[in-house]
Amino acid sequence: MPRLNWLFSSITCAGILAVSAVSANSQALLPYTPQLDSEKLEQQGLQLLQDSVQLIKFQQYELALPRAELATQLAPNNYEVWFILGSLYLQQEQIDQGITVLQKAENLAPTEEGILFTLGNAYFQKGDYQSALRKLEAGLKIEDQAPEALFDLGNTYLKLAKFDKAISSYKKAFAQEETFWPAINNVGLIEYERGKVKRAISQWQTAIEIDEKQAEPKLALAAALYARGDKQKGVNLATSALKSDNRYGDIAFLRENLWGDRLIADTETLLSIPQIQTIVASPEVNTSTE
Repeated sequence: MPRLNWLFSSITCAGILAVSAVSANSQALLPYTPQLDSEKLEQQGLQLLQDSVQLIKFQQYELALPRAELATQLAPNNYEVWFILGSLYLQQEQIDQGITVLQKAENLAPTEEGILFTLGNAYFQKGDYQSALRKLEAGLKIEDQAPEALFDLGNTYLKLAKFDKAISSYKKAFAQEETFWPAINNVGLIEYERGKVKRAISQWQTAIEIDEKQAEPKLALAAALYARGDKQKGVNLATSALKSDNRYGDIAFLRENLWGDRLIADTETLLSIPQIQTIVASPEVNTSTE
């Protein structure tokens, strides 16, 4: 971690002067220690935090991280510095380190729902779904108008095979934000695995109506339609989906996005078509996130 280099330089210089004094006077002298203004140091830490936040806005994460780290040393009793640093570690996929730092933020501000939501997401990424559930539920008791947290809670319930609760959470998220297509998309994922194909298709159609550019509901709908015998429409939709984002042609990526075995099996059948394979393999196809 970055250190207060100016402070150590001052102390080192003072030490050198003291050694010289000992040689000249044959008398032990204590090195001068500068008086530190803790309030000023904290203000400097908060300024560094603001700089870090601005860099995050421009996705300059590598520049933001050392500033946030130094801010925690200058303002260690401010929960926000730990919160931002923990969030940056998560963004860099340093999950364990992110959780450790976020726990420090939680200790300083145990009723701050943003910390609880972020911790819940971190535990989910780690695969600790019970801990994720506890943090998300605790945060939602403080602030229930939080569609992204409700979405994370739905994903957690899905992983715990509590499908009715997952659907309920997704629907609450969608009710709070009517353009939140991922929530409706994931309701479709669950319905398809339960054999409720018509319901799943309806959910994906709704997601596409909300945002027709999204690849995930398009490919899911394509696989469902192809499996039901509507081959050409399935191929057309899959072509459109994969041309916009061919990551969805990767089965591992689909599993990361919570696709179940039944939908993946039907998608593999669709992806095996030479026409679709050509699109998946094309390096010119867009692979950007939504």
